[in-house]
Amino acid sequence: MGFRRLFLLLVLSVASCASFSQAYPNKPVRVIISFTPGSSTDIVGRIVMQKVSEYWGQPMIADNRGGAGGSIGSREVAAAAADGYTLLINSTAHAVNPAIYAKLPYDTLKDFIDISPLAIQPNVLVVNATSPYKTVADLVAAAKAKPGSINFGHAGVGSGTHLSTERFIAAAGTKVELVPFKGTPEVITALMSNSIDCYWAPISAALSAIKGGKLRALAVSTTRRNPTLPEVPTLADGGLKNADSALWFGVWAPAGTPPDVVQKISADTRKALADPGVKERLHALGNDTMDMSPAEFARFVRDEIVIYQNVITAAGIKPQ
Repeated sequence: MGFRRLFLLLVLSVASCASFSQAYPNKPVRVIISFTPGSSTDIVGRIVMQKVSEYWGQPMIADNRGGAGGSIGSREVAAAAADGYTLLINSTAHAVNPAIYAKLPYDTLKDFIDISPLAIQPNVLVVNATSPYKTVADLVAAAKAKPGSINFGHAGVGSGTHLSTERFIAAAGTKVELVPFKGTPEVITALMSNSIDCYWAPISAALSAIKGGKLRALAVSTTRRNPTLPEVPTLADGGLKNADSALWFGVWAPAGTPPDVVQKISADTRKALADPGVKERLHALGNDTMDMSPAEFARFVRDEIVIYQNVITAAGIKPQ
């Protein structure tokens, strides 16, 4: 191949990439949400998606693929075309699953591009409003009096709600029965019908039931009280140390997605998160928005993977 022909092909390739990026997106974007409709991941994701869709003039189509701690949705995105038209919205579970599952159907570090975090919020320890447990101390005393008699629901092995439960168990020094569900809405339904005793629910998913008097909040999982539920104590307030855990959400794309497309998704997501209307809606649900570049988010995710590997090892959880 002659030099001129090679040069011409290079120029055409660069022009083609530039044209692709300028046109992106020119059709609907499918967003796989790794937990069920009504889950906190779903609620936060849809709020941000709605604003980004307005910027793009293209619909972002939510496709909920819950189950297996979020890994079912992640698997689909890992196998999707790397063209920016299939994205993933997942939670803390994205960083937890490498330690929870002995063999995932994807490589968390190699099969995805970290684009942007969305928000961070506490989980809140809730019981049915008719429950005899009024405080964390009541619950811990009952669990210690009869180990294994109290059951906690969670939204799947490896989910943030599962890890909050494990940290609570370790801090309380007792045993409980763990009951996995497909997602948060299913756990809350079971809690309301008294089929289970407790749940570390994402605050945004449980807030209306708490304020409506159907659920009683005993504690939040973060070191500070949350402005949306200022009367609910922290675990430290209730006498438990080193049990804090937050729930965060983010956006990923398949590995190989063009860098300029990644930058566009990142820039418009960050713009949406800075929008006063979006911030107000997220804050009203107990979230703090997050703002990171793709490189910063990649470092954050990798740090979280190490943190949760240590948490899971300390808890004695064996990979499934």
